[in-house]
Amino acid sequence: MNASIIKKEKNIVSIEFTVSSESFKEAVNKAYLKMRNSVAVQGFRKGKAPRHIIERMYGKAVFYDEAIEIVLSETYPKVISELNIKPIDRPQVDFKEIEEGKDIAFTADIEVMPEIELKQYKGIEINKIEYNVTDEDVDNEIKKIQDKNSRIIEVTDRAVKDGDTLTIDYAGFTGDVQFEGGTAQNQTLVIGSKSFIPGFEDQLIGKNIGEECEINVTFPAEYHSDELKGKDATFKVTIHEIKEKELPVLDDEFAKDVSEFDTLDELKADYRKKLEEEAKEKEKVENSDSILKKIIEENEIEIPEVMVTRELEYQAKRYENQFRSQGFTGKQAEDLLEKLVDQFKQNYREQALVNVKSDLVMEAIIKAENIAVTEEDLTNELQKLAKAYAIEEDKFEGFKENMLSSSREAIEENIQKVKALDLILDEAKFI
Repeated sequence: MNASIIKKEKNIVSIEFTVSSESFKEAVNKAYLKMRNSVAVQGFRKGKAPRHIIERMYGKAVFYDEAIEIVLSETYPKVISELNIKPIDRPQVDFKEIEEGKDIAFTADIEVMPEIELKQYKGIEINKIEYNVTDEDVDNEIKKIQDKNSRIIEVTDRAVKDGDTLTIDYAGFTGDVQFEGGTAQNQTLVIGSKSFIPGFEDQLIGKNIGEECEINVTFPAEYHSDELKGKDATFKVTIHEIKEKELPVLDDEFAKDVSEFDTLDELKADYRKKLEEEAKEKEKVENSDSILKKIIEENEIEIPEVMVTRELEYQAKRYENQFRSQGFTGKQAEDLLEKLVDQFKQNYREQALVNVKSDLVMEAIIKAENIAVTEEDLTNELQKLAKAYAIEEDKFEGFKENMLSSSREAIEENIQKVKALDLILDEAKFI
């Protein structure tokens, strides 16, 4: 197989390659074996007619189109690998007339990744984004653990207050008429949850167990029921039960119960460390985004439409999968999804363009800096993944082998991008 680049213009590469007559002959036979079941020949059962009989009836070229597809599927990947070409779309392939016993010459126009020569990517000046962890941030995390470890206890010696969980009966009326769907028995309601009509929960504060009361509300103008939109209503409510959340005391014993630490101060220190790590990662992501945005602004980058479309389709598919994962089914759901996906594509187009430009900038930096990936880099990255997936230490080598055999290229690209981001961050001028 001979292959060469014959012309290169912007992001279109024209190549020429040949396929031997022997390779094409083999492809024709494969085409015959693939197609024979669909060819009807009188006197033969379907799929049993010899190749020369079919060719006599329909001409020798009967299998050529399929043979061309076969030979290209086998040859084209080898050609672009040999010529180090990275296509971004299907090639436009042409070939001269096929003559039996002669090699076939192919030409192909291939749209490839645009080559970008960045004017500037080091020393980019941006406003530095910083996130500082405060004592309040730490206390809020500890309160979440405290709330998670709380218990609900019954209250009998006081009136309702904000945050209580009630068990109530209610019946709703507009005027003297009880409306449909406005009645319930032994309904659970958390005061302050805003799960009922605005004003309903607030009016229960100060009421007592066993007390029957009337709650006056106005249904919102955007309420889902047309019959009740904007209408005044009265609910007759009986309170059966009041419960409150009892929080554990924040002390060293609490720390021992909820963690591996012996003191509350140690638990807080651990959470501060975690929050600071998260803050640093968030800073890195947002500062990197700012630098990439500045690089894109200072460099003219032409993006082939096919790359934007591909990114848009990829993100739209993720959006669609997310919608389906919520369990929506049926024709109405499908019709709604179609509209939502169309709207998503319209709204996301600009971001898709930014994503593609950012990827191209990263690739240009990786190329310019000759950023390589070592075996140590791969091991470190896979150790992080193994930790995230809770892979046991004695199973790491098997995990590593599987990941490298299935996803080595993607893992290496990710490592290169991280290194490139670290480089432009280190070289940035923060103001």
